[in-house]
Amino acid sequence: MARKFYEIAFTPSVLREQEKHQSLGLYTRAAQAGDAGDRIGESERDLIETRDSFYMATASETGWPYIQFRGGSRGFLRVLDEKTLGFADLRGNRQYISTGNLHADNRVALFLMDYPSQSRLKILGRVEIHEDSAKADELIARLRVPSEKTPPERAFLIHVEAFDWNCQQHITPRYTQEELTQILEPMHHRMEAMEKELAELRAKGK
Repeated sequence: MARKFYEIAFTPSVLREQEKHQSLGLYTRAAQAGDAGDRIGESERDLIETRDSFYMATASETGWPYIQFRGGSRGFLRVLDEKTLGFADLRGNRQYISTGNLHADNRVALFLMDYPSQSRLKILGRVEIHEDSAKADELIARLRVPSEKTPPERAFLIHVEAFDWNCQQHITPRYTQEELTQILEPMHHRMEAMEKELAELRAKGK
């Protein structure tokens, strides 16, 4: 358990629930022994920059939580430095719920999943939105994926305050078509070799 994540997420009401269910000491000891968990390292970078999607949670002015799926080309979420992430926000259904929420309350939670390895990374941060400015144009040019056809509307910078890796329990492994192709490639090569060998044996038997 990362200390910074503990300090932000484990509010008094959360601690009371942990005490009630006898898990308070476990997490307190883990946080005291763990790293600060507020600077992106190599393990976090490797997961972040190989994602083609993540979930982003914001809160409305009336206190309602809102979760949005963000997808794009693999690596569209960039690690700019050990405290900053960024991505070019592509035009979508034009509801602008997340964007509107973040203008009122810039706190955000990201949930990144790696289903094949059953890994998940939670990131808490504050968002800085750049739109309709020279700075926005500069950031969008830096952050956009060249092959992406959908036009970007703004740039999101996420200033990381804390992160934590979750346990693997209850994560069902899932694979994209690209991942399955890589996994099955050796089997396909073996089948092609066997088919060739079988054809040669049949030719010899004629």
